[in-house]
Amino acid sequence: MTAPAEILEGSQQDVLLLCDHASNAVPPGIALGIAPELLDLHIGVDIGAGPLTRSLSAALDVPAILATVSRLVIDLHREPDHISLIPHVSDGHPIPGNEQADRGDRIARFHAPYHRLLAARVRAQRPRLILSIHSFTPRLEHGGSDRPWEAGILYNRDARAALPAIRWLEAQGCVTGDNEPYSGRLLNATLNRHAEANGIASIAIEIRNDLIDDDAGLARWTVLLAGLANSLRNSLACGSSPAQ
Repeated sequence: MTAPAEILEGSQQDVLLLCDHASNAVPPGIALGIAPELLDLHIGVDIGAGPLTRSLSAALDVPAILATVSRLVIDLHREPDHISLIPHVSDGHPIPGNEQADRGDRIARFHAPYHRLLAARVRAQRPRLILSIHSFTPRLEHGGSDRPWEAGILYNRDARAALPAIRWLEAQGCVTGDNEPYSGRLLNATLNRHAEANGIASIAIEIRNDLIDDDAGLARWTVLLAGLANSLRNSLACGSSPAQ
């Protein structure tokens, strides 16, 4: 049976790292009906996000939770009733094995256990800050325009961490998207449920995947994001209230 997540421990409990799209694994018994190499593309995994999360966990000595199934099996960063929870098409690529998928079974096997684990961890650890690590492709294969951002900060209503994060990254010379290339007002399922609903400051950090697809890029962004996390620790310690 597939474990719902890979858990990394750390001695510093004020920060929790999450990575919903860390894996391109397809568990036994599920046939997506696609060429295996598609799983290595951004439709199957957030390229570089898993390694970056592991590296950042080690650098900060903080816990991290990384998902263990591909988002083509089920997207753990979607609400259970979301239309793209089990995608039939992703960036123009048909996923024929999902056409007749048992939605309830996949939720029971993967989505529900993952989110139960996150909920239990948040209750036990009670972090001051949750950082969700993602990556985005420089351009979609089918439609869309070039994405100029190096990083994006996604958030919904609570901007306590988001606005300082955007300012900090811009001060480092990073081209930073404010709710770009996606809006956290529309796609923020994991943090809405486990951070914002619990009054915990949080952001989703999106890094353009061509910047973290090798060791040098991972090292650079580990240093940057560790600096960002420490800056946010300081700003949150000042006791700012949620921004609506």
